[in-house]
Amino acid sequence: MSSPRPTHVLIIGYVWPEPRSSAAGGHMMQIIESFLQQGWQITFSSPAGVGEHKADLAVMGIDEVAIELNNSSFDTFISELAPDIVLFDRFMMEEQFGWRVEKHCPNALRVLETSDLQSLRDARHLQLKARLKQDPEQDDFSSLFAPAQRATFEHMADADLAQREIAAIYRSDLNLMISEYEIDLLVEQFQVPEALLHWCPLMVDRVPEQFVPYEQRQHFLSIGNFRHAPNWDAVLWMKTHIWPLIRQQLPAAQLHVYGAYTPPKATALHNPAQGFHVLNWAEDALAVMSSARICLAPLRFGAGIKGKIADAMLCGTPNVTTPVGAEGMHGDLPWAGAVEQSASAIAQAAVELYRNPQAWQQAQQNGRALLQARYLNTLHGPALVQRIEACRAELEQHRRNNFTGAMLRHHQHKSTQYMSQWIEAKNRTH
Repeated sequence: MSSPRPTHVLIIGYVWPEPRSSAAGGHMMQIIESFLQQGWQITFSSPAGVGEHKADLAVMGIDEVAIELNNSSFDTFISELAPDIVLFDRFMMEEQFGWRVEKHCPNALRVLETSDLQSLRDARHLQLKARLKQDPEQDDFSSLFAPAQRATFEHMADADLAQREIAAIYRSDLNLMISEYEIDLLVEQFQVPEALLHWCPLMVDRVPEQFVPYEQRQHFLSIGNFRHAPNWDAVLWMKTHIWPLIRQQLPAAQLHVYGAYTPPKATALHNPAQGFHVLNWAEDALAVMSSARICLAPLRFGAGIKGKIADAMLCGTPNVTTPVGAEGMHGDLPWAGAVEQSASAIAQAAVELYRNPQAWQQAQQNGRALLQARYLNTLHGPALVQRIEACRAELEQHRRNNFTGAMLRHHQHKSTQYMSQWIEAKNRTH
C-alpha cells in the first residue's frame, strides 16, 4: 500500500528570496523552514529576475521554477503540479495569478504573505512628502508618528493601492500579517474578518545567552536595503540632521551605513572626515551588528515590523528608532533602546545610550526579553502550520463565511483574467 503523498506547497514569489538583503526575504525563508519541518514538499516560482543575493533553494530540496506574467503556460504548470496550498508573496502576485489558481486548482488553500501593508507604507510616505514640502527643515514628526487609526484609515482608503491590496486580502483564504498593529487596522477600520488574518511575525531560532560586551564595541550602525524607500529616507535624515548632532557630542564616533544594492546617490554621501561611512552590502550582517555599540533606525515612514531592529536585539545591540520603527514590535514590554520623534531627540538618546554602560546593558536585556516573549520560532512556526491545517479542514465553510471575498473574486478576477488574456494575445502578435 502506497503512503499518502506529502502536502505540496507552491509559493509564487514577487522576487526570489534574499534573506541577507531584506527582512521580507528573511521572513519568507522562516516560513519555508516551518513548512519543511512538516515534511511538506515545496515549489518556489517567480516571474522576477534572479538577484545577486538569492538564497539557494535547490540545496534545501525546493524546486525552483521561473514563470511568466500574462502567459497561459502557468495554467499547464499549476494543473500538472496540483498543489494543496498556494502561497502568494505580496498582493500583486495574487492579482496576477490568483484567478488562474482558482480556475485550475479550486481546492488549493490560497494564502497571502503580505510582508507589510504596502498601502499603509505608501500613505505614510505621501504624508511625509507633504510635510517636508511645507517645511524642508522640519525636525519634529510627532504629528505624523501618532495619528489615530481612523485618521490613518482615511489617508489610505481612497487610494487605488489600498483598494487593490485590501481586495486581495479578502480574496485570499488566509493572510499572514507580520504586525499586530496592521491586524488591528484591518479589523477595526477596514472591517476585515479576523478569520482571514494570522499573526506571523519575524522568527528567531534561539536567543544567545552571551553578547559582545559594551567595552568591546564602538561606533554606530545603520543597515537596510537601499531599494526600500523608508531606508533611503532614513539615511538622508541621518546625514543631514541626526548625525551632525551626534558628532557634536562624540567627535570621534563613526556611523557605518550598510545596505544591499547601494546606488551612486548613497555612495556620494560617504564622508570619512564627518565619520559618515557608506560601506555597501554587509557579508555578515550579524557580525557587523555585534561589533556596533548602537543601531540607528530613524524611520520616518514604513509599515510592518523591522528586520534590522530584530537583528539588533538578536546581537544585543541597543537601538534608537521612531514610533514607526517600533510599531507592532514590543506589545507592552519595555523597548530595547529608545523611541523618539525628532532628530534632536534621536541624537540625544543615541549619545546617552552610547555613553552610559548601565542604560546600554538594560536596553540589551530588554531586547533579549522581547525576543523570548514574542519572536521564537518554536512558538510561531507550529502555530502557522496549525492555522493552515485548520483552514484546509474547513475550507468550504471557511469560504462560504467570506462572501465579500467570493464576490470580489467573481468580479475582479474576471476583469483581471480578460486583461491578462488580452495582453497575452497582443504579445503573440509582436
